[in-house]
Amino acid sequence: MKDARVRVLIRLLVAPVIAALAVLMAGAPGAQAATDVSEIGAALRESPVYVDPAASDLLSSSDAEALADKIEDANESVFVVVLPAGYPTGNLFQNLRTETGITGLYGVRLGDQFDARADSSVLSRQGVDNLVTAAQGAGDAKAQLNDFVDDALRSVRGSAPSSWDSGGASVPTGALITAGAVVAVGGASVYALSRRNRRRREEEQREALERLRVVVDEDITAFGEELDRLDFHPAEPHADDAMRTDYERALDAYEQAKTYMADARKPEDVRAVTQALEDGRFSLAQLAARREGRQLPERRPPCFFDPRHGPSVADVTWTPQGGTTRQVPVCAADQTRLSDGRDPMIREVDTEYGRRPYWDAGPAYGPWAGGYFGGGILPGLLVGTMLGGMMAGPAYGAGYGAGYGDFGGHEGGDVSGGDFDPGDFGGGFGGGDFGGGGGFGGGDFGGGF
Repeated sequence: MKDARVRVLIRLLVAPVIAALAVLMAGAPGAQAATDVSEIGAALRESPVYVDPAASDLLSSSDAEALADKIEDANESVFVVVLPAGYPTGNLFQNLRTETGITGLYGVRLGDQFDARADSSVLSRQGVDNLVTAAQGAGDAKAQLNDFVDDALRSVRGSAPSSWDSGGASVPTGALITAGAVVAVGGASVYALSRRNRRRREEEQREALERLRVVVDEDITAFGEELDRLDFHPAEPHADDAMRTDYERALDAYEQAKTYMADARKPEDVRAVTQALEDGRFSLAQLAARREGRQLPERRPPCFFDPRHGPSVADVTWTPQGGTTRQVPVCAADQTRLSDGRDPMIREVDTEYGRRPYWDAGPAYGPWAGGYFGGGILPGLLVGTMLGGMMAGPAYGAGYGAGYGDFGGHEGGDVSGGDFDPGDFGGGFGGGDFGGGGGFGGGDFGGGF
C-alpha cells in the first residue's frame, strides 16, 4: 500500500507545472488533437487513472486523485481512462493494453459512454461484462467510475504493478517529464519513503512464510514417512514397470517438494510445494492399489480436513460449528467418523490464539491450500471461513498473491508487454451501444473499441 505522504508530496510538486502546461496547451495550435495512445499507456504505468486534458470536464483532478488513491491503496491492477467524446475507437482497448504492457482490468469512460476489458488471468470476460453492466447504470462520470472501481477491487486477481511504487500522479507523461526538475528536489525523500514501504511489505511476507514453513515441513516429513512405510523395492518379486513408475514419481515429488520449499521466498511460492506433495500421494495410492491387486483409484482432491490423509474417496455434506453447510472431499477414515456422528480429524496449526483449523489461521494458508485443492473447488470449500473471507478481499493479492487458484498465465500487475491474448481486448466498445461498424460491442478486445 502506498504511503499517502508520497502521493501528496509528488502531486504538490507537480501541480504548479501541470497548471502552467495547461495554460500553454489551451492557446497552442492543435491543442484539441487526440492524445496518442502511447502517451496514455506511459501515464498508466505511473498511476492507475488517466484523464485526457480534453475530458477534464468529466472528472476533476481532485476526483481523479481520489480514485487513483483508492486503487493504489487496494494494490490491485485496475486502470481507469477518461477520454473525450469522439476519441478514435479503433482497436482502442487492444492498443491501450499493448502500450501499457501490464496485465489488468481496463475501464474507459469515453464521453458519456463506458466499457471495460481485462486479461482473462485477472478477470473472466463474464466478470468484466457484469462490472460494465453495473457501472452503466450509474450517473455522472465520478459516480460511475467509483462504482466500477469499488466492484472491480472485489473481483480482480493479482496485485498492482511495481511501477506504481513511486507514487506517480495521474497526469500526462509530457507533464511528468516537464516537472522532472521540480520533483528531483524532493526525490531523495520520496525514494526513501518508497523503499521503506517496500521493505515493510517484504518483511511481512518473510514473517508469513516462516510461520507457514513449520506446517509445510510437517507435510514434507509426513510424506517421507509414508514412503518409508510403503516399504517398496523396485527389484522385489512381482514388481512391474507400472509400479516402478509410480514409485519413481512419488520419489521425484518428494524431492521436488523439498527443493521448492528451500527456494520459497514468499507465501505464494508454497503452492508449488503442496501441489508436488499431492501429486506424490496420488502416485503412492496408485502403487498401493497395484501391489494389492485392487482397482486403480480415480484422481480426486485430498481430504479436506487434513490433506495428509491422502486422496479423498467421497464428497460428504459437512457443516462447521456456526458455519455454512457445504460439500467437502473426505478420506475413508473421516467418512466413517462423520457417518458415526463423530468429529473428523481436522488439521490444526499454531496461531496467536492457540491451535486452530488451518482455514482459520490466516491468509498465508491460501497458497498452501491452493496447491492441494486448486482454484476450481477451493472457494466453495472455504465459504464462510476466515481464510475464505480474506481471499475474497481486495487486499489479499497485495500481500499473498493469487497463488491459491488455478488461474494460469500472467496475473494482475505482471509486465507482459505485448505478450497477451488480443481476444481478451477485442470487439467493439460498449456492447453495441456505440454505433455500428467499428463501434462498440461484440467480441473481446479485438476490432473496434
